Amino acid sequence: MLEAKDLFSFYGKSPVIQGLNFTIKQGSFVSVLGRNGVGKTTLLRTIMGLTDRITGSLTFMGNDLGSMATHQRSKEGIGYIPQGREVIPRFTVRENIVMGTYARKDGKRDFPEYILDMFPILKEFLNRRGGDLSGGQQQQLAIGRALAMEPKILLLDEPTEGIQPNIVREIEDVLVKLNREMGITIVLVDQNIPFARRVSDNFLVLNKGRIAVSGTGEELTDQIVDEYLTF
Repeated sequence: MLEAKDLFSFYGKSPVIQGLNFTIKQGSFVSVLGRNGVGKTTLLRTIMGLTDRITGSLTFMGNDLGSMATHQRSKEGIGYIPQGREVIPRFTVRENIVMGTYARKDGKRDFPEYILDMFPILKEFLNRRGGDLSGGQQQQLAIGRALAMEPKILLLDEPTEGIQPNIVREIEDVLVKLNREMGITIVLVDQNIPFARRVSDNFLVLNKGRIAVSGTGEELTDQIVDEYLTF
Protein backbone atom coordinates (compact mmCIF):
# COMPACT_ATOMS: atom_id res chain seq x y z
CA MET A 1 0.00 0.00 0.00
CA LEU A 2 2.73 2.44 1.05
CA GLU A 3 6.30 1.75 0.02
CA ALA A 4 9.58 3.64 0.45
CA LYS A 5 12.82 2.77 -1.31
CA ASP A 6 16.07 4.53 -0.35
CA LEU A 7 13.96 7.48 0.85
CA PHE A 8 15.70 10.69 1.90
CA SER A 9 13.74 13.75 3.04
CA PHE A 10 15.19 17.23 3.41
CA TYR A 11 14.66 20.47 5.26
CA GLY A 12 16.82 22.86 3.26
CA LYS A 13 20.01 20.99 2.44
CA SER A 14 19.87 18.74 5.50
CA PRO A 15 18.53 15.18 5.14
CA VAL A 16 16.41 14.37 8.20
CA ILE A 17 15.16 11.05 6.87
CA GLN A 18 18.01 8.99 5.46
CA GLY A 19 17.80 5.90 3.28
CA LEU A 20 14.51 4.44 4.53
CA ASN A 21 13.16 1.23 3.03
CA PHE A 22 9.81 -0.12 4.20
CA THR A 23 6.51 -1.52 3.00
CA ILE A 24 3.19 -0.97 4.79
CA LYS A 25 0.52 -3.45 3.82
CA GLN A 26 -3.11 -2.50 3.32
CA GLY A 27 -5.16 -2.99 6.49
CA SER A 28 -2.15 -3.19 8.80
CA PHE A 29 -1.43 -1.30 12.03
CA VAL A 30 2.12 0.07 12.13
CA SER A 31 3.76 1.91 15.02
CA VAL A 32 6.65 4.30 14.39
CA LEU A 33 8.76 4.54 17.53
CA GLY A 34 11.90 6.27 18.77
CA ARG A 35 13.17 8.99 21.05
CA ASN A 36 12.41 12.65 20.46
CA GLY A 37 14.13 14.21 17.47
CA VAL A 38 14.91 11.02 15.55
CA GLY A 39 12.65 11.78 12.56
CA LYS A 40 9.25 10.26 13.42
CA THR A 41 7.25 13.43 12.74
CA THR A 42 9.37 14.16 9.67
CA LEU A 43 8.49 10.74 8.27
CA LEU A 44 4.77 11.50 8.50
CA ARG A 45 5.33 14.98 7.05
CA THR A 46 7.33 13.41 4.24
CA ILE A 47 4.45 11.10 3.37
CA MET A 48 2.19 14.18 3.22
CA GLY A 49 4.63 16.23 1.12
CA LEU A 50 5.37 18.76 3.86
CA THR A 51 9.17 18.71 3.72
CA ASP A 52 11.27 20.67 1.23
CA ARG A 53 12.13 17.76 -1.06
CA ILE A 54 12.75 14.03 -1.21
CA THR A 55 14.99 11.66 -3.11
CA GLY A 56 14.41 7.99 -3.63
CA SER A 57 10.98 6.47 -4.14
CA LEU A 58 7.72 6.87 -2.20
CA THR A 59 4.58 5.26 -3.59
CA PHE A 60 0.99 4.86 -2.38
CA MET A 61 -1.29 2.28 -3.98
CA GLY A 62 1.27 2.09 -6.78
CA ASN A 63 1.21 5.84 -7.46
CA ASP A 64 4.28 8.06 -7.10
CA LEU A 65 3.74 10.46 -4.20
CA GLY A 66 6.83 12.48 -5.00
CA SER A 67 5.06 14.17 -7.90
CA MET A 68 1.91 15.02 -5.88
CA ALA A 69 1.09 18.14 -3.88
CA THR A 70 -0.20 17.68 -0.33
CA HIS A 71 -3.85 18.21 -1.27
CA GLN A 72 -3.53 15.59 -4.02
CA ARG A 73 -2.18 13.08 -1.51
CA SER A 74 -5.20 13.74 0.69
CA LYS A 75 -7.51 13.09 -2.25
CA GLU A 76 -5.73 9.79 -2.83
CA GLY A 77 -6.95 8.74 0.63
CA ILE A 78 -4.13 9.70 3.02
CA GLY A 79 -5.48 11.20 6.24
CA TYR A 80 -3.11 13.06 8.56
CA ILE A 81 -3.62 14.09 12.19
CA PRO A 82 -0.59 16.19 13.17
CA GLN A 83 0.76 17.09 16.58
CA GLY A 84 -1.15 20.08 17.91
CA ARG A 85 -4.37 18.83 16.25
CA GLU A 86 -4.80 22.08 14.23
CA VAL A 87 -8.50 22.36 14.98
CA ILE A 88 -9.92 25.64 13.65
CA PRO A 89 -10.89 27.34 16.93
CA ARG A 90 -13.59 29.69 15.57
CA PHE A 91 -15.34 26.96 13.58
CA THR A 92 -17.94 24.79 15.26
CA VAL A 93 -17.39 21.08 15.72
CA ARG A 94 -19.68 20.44 12.76
CA GLU A 95 -17.79 22.92 10.56
CA ASN A 96 -14.45 21.41 11.53
CA ILE A 97 -15.63 17.93 10.58
CA VAL A 98 -17.10 19.17 7.29
CA MET A 99 -13.69 20.65 6.47
CA GLY A 100 -12.44 17.07 6.19
CA THR A 101 -14.89 16.32 3.38
CA TYR A 102 -13.12 18.79 1.08
CA ALA A 103 -10.42 16.15 0.55
CA ARG A 104 -12.95 13.74 -0.95
CA LYS A 105 -13.03 13.09 -4.67
CA ASP A 106 -16.82 12.79 -4.88
CA GLY A 107 -17.44 16.39 -3.76
CA LYS A 108 -19.97 15.36 -1.09
CA ARG A 109 -20.11 17.40 2.11
CA ASP A 110 -22.06 14.93 4.26
CA PHE A 111 -19.80 13.21 6.76
CA PRO A 112 -20.29 9.59 7.87
CA GLU A 113 -22.60 9.22 10.87
CA TYR A 114 -20.30 6.65 12.47
CA ILE A 115 -17.92 9.48 13.41
CA LEU A 116 -20.43 10.77 15.94
CA ASP A 117 -21.15 7.24 17.13
CA MET A 118 -17.46 6.72 17.85
CA PHE A 119 -17.09 10.08 19.57
CA PRO A 120 -20.43 10.84 21.31
CA ILE A 121 -19.02 14.04 22.84
CA LEU A 122 -18.72 15.50 19.33
CA LYS A 123 -22.41 14.83 18.73
CA GLU A 124 -23.24 16.60 21.97
CA PHE A 125 -21.04 19.57 21.07
CA LEU A 126 -21.76 19.83 17.32
CA ASN A 127 -22.55 23.54 17.55
CA ARG A 128 -19.80 24.43 20.03
CA ARG A 129 -16.67 26.15 18.77
CA GLY A 130 -13.63 23.95 18.40
CA GLY A 131 -11.55 26.32 20.48
CA ASP A 132 -13.87 25.80 23.46
CA LEU A 133 -13.18 22.05 23.65
CA SER A 134 -10.68 20.43 25.98
CA GLY A 135 -7.43 19.04 24.58
CA GLY A 136 -8.77 15.50 24.54
CA GLN A 137 -12.00 16.58 22.86
CA GLN A 138 -10.03 18.52 20.25
CA GLN A 139 -8.02 15.39 19.51
CA GLN A 140 -11.23 13.44 18.99
CA LEU A 141 -12.40 16.22 16.69
CA ALA A 142 -9.15 16.12 14.71
CA ILE A 143 -9.58 12.38 14.19
CA GLY A 144 -13.23 12.86 13.25
CA ARG A 145 -12.27 15.52 10.70
CA ALA A 146 -9.75 13.15 9.12
CA LEU A 147 -12.33 10.36 8.99
CA ALA A 148 -14.75 12.66 7.17
CA MET A 149 -12.52 12.39 4.11
CA GLU A 150 -13.06 8.59 4.14
CA PRO A 151 -9.33 7.78 4.18
CA LYS A 152 -7.65 4.57 3.15
CA ILE A 153 -4.80 5.21 5.60
CA LEU A 154 -4.49 7.36 8.73
CA LEU A 155 -1.22 8.92 9.88
CA LEU A 156 -1.37 9.96 13.55
CA ASP A 157 1.36 11.91 15.31
CA GLU A 158 1.28 11.51 19.12
CA PRO A 159 -2.54 11.50 19.32
CA THR A 160 -2.61 10.76 23.06
CA GLU A 161 0.09 13.20 24.18
CA GLY A 162 -1.03 15.36 27.12
CA ILE A 163 -4.53 13.89 27.22
CA GLN A 164 -6.39 12.64 30.27
CA PRO A 165 -6.22 8.83 30.68
CA ASN A 166 -9.91 8.10 30.11
CA ILE A 167 -9.85 9.83 26.71
CA VAL A 168 -6.56 8.11 25.86
CA ARG A 169 -8.33 4.77 26.26
CA GLU A 170 -11.25 5.96 24.11
CA ILE A 171 -8.90 7.06 21.34
CA GLU A 172 -6.95 3.80 21.46
CA ASP A 173 -10.19 1.79 21.29
CA VAL A 174 -11.33 3.83 18.28
CA LEU A 175 -8.03 3.27 16.46
CA VAL A 176 -8.30 -0.47 16.98
CA LYS A 177 -11.90 -0.46 15.75
CA LEU A 178 -11.02 1.60 12.66
CA ASN A 179 -8.25 -0.84 11.82
CA ARG A 180 -9.75 -4.19 12.79
CA GLU A 181 -13.39 -3.62 11.84
CA MET A 182 -13.22 -0.99 9.09
CA GLY A 183 -9.95 -1.99 7.46
CA ILE A 184 -8.32 1.45 7.64
CA THR A 185 -4.54 1.21 7.64
CA ILE A 186 -3.04 2.96 10.67
CA VAL A 187 0.44 4.47 10.96
CA LEU A 188 0.87 5.65 14.54
CA VAL A 189 3.65 7.70 16.13
CA ASP A 190 3.30 7.26 19.88
CA GLN A 191 5.29 6.64 23.07
CA ASN A 192 2.87 4.07 24.51
CA ILE A 193 4.98 0.91 24.21
CA PRO A 194 2.42 -1.49 25.80
CA PHE A 195 -0.24 -0.28 23.34
CA ALA A 196 2.17 -0.64 20.40
CA ARG A 197 3.00 -4.20 21.45
CA ARG A 198 -0.66 -5.09 21.86
CA VAL A 199 -2.06 -3.77 18.59
CA SER A 200 0.77 -3.38 16.07
CA ASP A 201 1.16 -5.78 13.18
CA ASN A 202 4.57 -4.20 12.61
CA PHE A 203 6.80 -1.51 14.07
CA LEU A 204 9.64 0.72 12.90
CA VAL A 205 12.15 2.18 15.34
CA LEU A 206 13.90 5.29 14.03
CA ASN A 207 17.28 6.50 15.21
CA LYS A 208 19.01 9.53 13.69
CA GLY A 209 16.70 9.49 10.69
CA ARG A 210 17.27 5.84 9.86
CA ILE A 211 15.43 2.61 10.65
CA ALA A 212 17.37 1.08 13.53
CA VAL A 213 15.18 -2.00 13.87
CA SER A 214 11.81 -3.24 12.64
CA GLY A 215 9.61 -6.25 13.17
CA THR A 216 6.24 -7.53 14.28
CA GLY A 217 4.53 -6.31 17.43
CA GLU A 218 5.59 -9.45 19.27
CA GLU A 219 9.24 -8.73 18.39
CA LEU A 220 9.26 -5.39 20.22
CA THR A 221 11.42 -6.71 23.04
CA ASP A 222 12.54 -5.09 26.28
CA GLN A 223 16.06 -4.99 24.85
CA ILE A 224 14.90 -2.86 21.90
CA VAL A 225 12.94 -0.61 24.24
CA ASP A 226 15.96 -0.13 26.52
CA GLU A 227 18.34 0.57 23.67
CA TYR A 228 16.27 2.87 21.47
CA LEU A 229 13.20 4.07 23.37
CA THR A 230 14.12 4.63 27.02
CA PHE A 231 14.74 8.27 27.90
